[in-house]
Amino acid sequence: MKMSGGPASVNFKIILLVFAILIAVGTLLYTQNLVLRLQENEKRIVELYAKGIEYIANSTESGADLTFLFENIIKPIDFPLLITDKDNNVSLMDKSVVRNIEIDSNLTQKQLKEFLEKKIIEMDEQHSPILVTYADSIVLQKIHYGNSRLITQLQYYPYLQILIAALFILLGYVGFSSIKKSEQSNIWVGMAKETAHQFGTPISSLMGWIEMLKLHYQDKDRVIDVTNEIADDVEKLNKITYRFSKIGAVPELKNLSVYDEIHKVKEYFERRLPQSGKSVEIVLNGEKPANAFINAELFEWVIENLIKNALDAIDHKQGRIEISIKSSKRDIEIEVKDNGKGIDLKRRKDIFRPGYSTKRRGWGLGLSLSKRIIEVYHKGKIFVKSSVHGEGTTFKITLKKS
Repeated sequence: MKMSGGPASVNFKIILLVFAILIAVGTLLYTQNLVLRLQENEKRIVELYAKGIEYIANSTESGADLTFLFENIIKPIDFPLLITDKDNNVSLMDKSVVRNIEIDSNLTQKQLKEFLEKKIIEMDEQHSPILVTYADSIVLQKIHYGNSRLITQLQYYPYLQILIAALFILLGYVGFSSIKKSEQSNIWVGMAKETAHQFGTPISSLMGWIEMLKLHYQDKDRVIDVTNEIADDVEKLNKITYRFSKIGAVPELKNLSVYDEIHKVKEYFERRLPQSGKSVEIVLNGEKPANAFINAELFEWVIENLIKNALDAIDHKQGRIEISIKSSKRDIEIEVKDNGKGIDLKRRKDIFRPGYSTKRRGWGLGLSLSKRIIEVYHKGKIFVKSSVHGEGTTFKITLKKS
């Protein structure tokens, strides 16, 4: 089990960054395309107005005027527009030549003239003025126009969107970094708890055997028996060291009997149950010839974790842990059932999370490691099949049959 992000994590971050850049560029291009289309529409409106004035200027009818143009074309315009003569001079007396430009009513004639001259320069930087001509050669007027409020908003909108997205990404990064640090802290705490949990049983057992040696040191046969048990516990400590050294490495899988491997764990616990002060019966039922490709050390670790959790959950003296093995056409199903206090429904999804614990010892990384061992290394499944408050819990493991 890796404790930190590797190349896959870095690649994922790069993919996310590239994806974010593509979204930002796509949004910018799409918005700019909309702006160009709107500007083109506004230009056509101004050109239409200019053509209308040209038509009236070139018309031989004496009754022609600008009323129709003003009512139907100029009035609906919502972008800044300013009409000047060919030399960019504004008729300050004619209010109809200025549209959608906010003017301070307190300005003097000189200040107003200077203000409009600046506006003309600004609008000409945005768009070239439309010329109104007479007889296709004489320039009568120039129509200067700028961007509407909608276009201005659209121009700045993608940058605002990118800024908000950047802030969101920054907050998300800070949040995820905080969660990651917390998770890593939980993993180290959980690893420490799990190490103590794993070493706890054989060390307690060794202490018990030492006391027995002190009491029966003159009984040769008894000393031999105790020495054998001590050898088993020392071997157990060696196994635990081996297991932790293999975390993160690819384990070697062998075609083994699931029943035999579980039976070894059962026997080990049965010899040490009297020291726990609880009267707990461990029952193993099932098909002996059921084989699967497993790593013996890691698979035994999973069964040990489930049995230890079951023992912790049994808070009365008459306990029972039942392990059943069932073989189907494709799978081998293992169920570990206890008559303990059960797991709260709200906590069932959390028990496999690294660092999660409801006890003073255990469940820090035990079930998290068990899940990884079964699902990643053995390509199987492990989950809580059922749990009833005050009645017990059943864990289920599914392995592919060899």
